Amino acid sequence: MVFLSKYSQTHEAFFSAVTGDITGKVYTKFNDVYSYFSLRKINQQLAEENAALRNRLKIDFQISDTGKFIFTDTLKIDSLQKNRKYLFLPARVVGNSVSSQTNYLTLQRGSNGGVKKGMAVMGPQGIVGVVVDVSPNYSRVMSLLHRNSRVSAMLKKDNSFGSIEWDGDSPNELTLRNISKGTIVNKGDTVVTSSYSANFPPGLMIGTVSGTENEASSNFYTLKVKPATNFFTLQYAYVIANKYYNEQTNLENNKLKNE
Repeated sequence: MVFLSKYSQTHEAFFSAVTGDITGKVYTKFNDVYSYFSLRKINQQLAEENAALRNRLKIDFQISDTGKFIFTDTLKIDSLQKNRKYLFLPARVVGNSVSSQTNYLTLQRGSNGGVKKGMAVMGPQGIVGVVVDVSPNYSRVMSLLHRNSRVSAMLKKDNSFGSIEWDGDSPNELTLRNISKGTIVNKGDTVVTSSYSANFPPGLMIGTVSGTENEASSNFYTLKVKPATNFFTLQYAYVIANKYYNEQTNLENNKLKNE
């Protein structure tokens, strides 16, 4: 084969074509494998870029257990200053369930990274849940797909507010309750977090209305909502720290005790 490929132009062209084809396939497979193992790094870079855009800060940063990203709320202290209210802490999702009645996520970020119980969690497309337990390096999140999950929500178009829940059936469908029948509701209407939540900043995406249940004996609609977050593919999330969470919740709890 060496002799033929060396001294015969016909065979040299043939062997050259075959060799080129094999080499090309090897390089293609190598590139596919390299691209696969580079996905984690690429996802981390995208999470960093998203955090920077969300917080509107022109700074360089990396994802780590000590990284903090400032979100400037629109609440003004005076005519010149703004009050910083929320911190967005990026975290990797290392555990997730969607098939039970009580679903949780595990994040690779804990108290060493500034995470506390009660903090809200959102993903790239919409909200995810609330932190319910924390260890030094990990945190457990009650998913929106949990029978006990309750999030204050509203219709974006007119601020009609209600409560987002999950009935335990389909992971692709949430329930929005307590929307007054005086509200005009259409399929596809956007549902976001309301300003009455101590965990979540107002206006974060929850999902879109997919259906309406009109009970004659009630003054309120029961709306079906398609969640914006795809819980089946979620890999990165942001833990949201409200600087005034304890102050607000303590005041509200004291009011309830005194009534």
